[in-house]
Amino acid sequence: MCLILTILSASVFSVIYLFGGKNAGNAVALKATLLMFWAAALMWSVDGIASVLGGEPFFDISAEDALLGAVIIASGCAFFGLVSLLQLKKAGKEISRTDVAE
Repeated sequence: MCLILTILSASVFSVIYLFGGKNAGNAVALKATLLMFWAAALMWSVDGIASVLGGEPFFDISAEDALLGAVIIASGCAFFGLVSLLQLKKAGKEISRTDVAE
């Protein structure tokens, strides 16, 4: 379940980035977050392949796995928010420096 949730999150962040996020003020945060989600999805895909080779199903549809997916999504969104806030703070300092210079 965490693989499914992570792929959905990666897809959502990718669509946001591709359709308007490239020029937004938080483009760096969007790109970093979508790359993190895609990396996690790749990791869980490899884990799923290892599970299949071990005789288990590819997808783990359990409550614990869904909770893990929710924690990963919450962590990714928190990371996105933190990086966005840091970018806003940095942009605010650059604006105040240009105001002082003029």
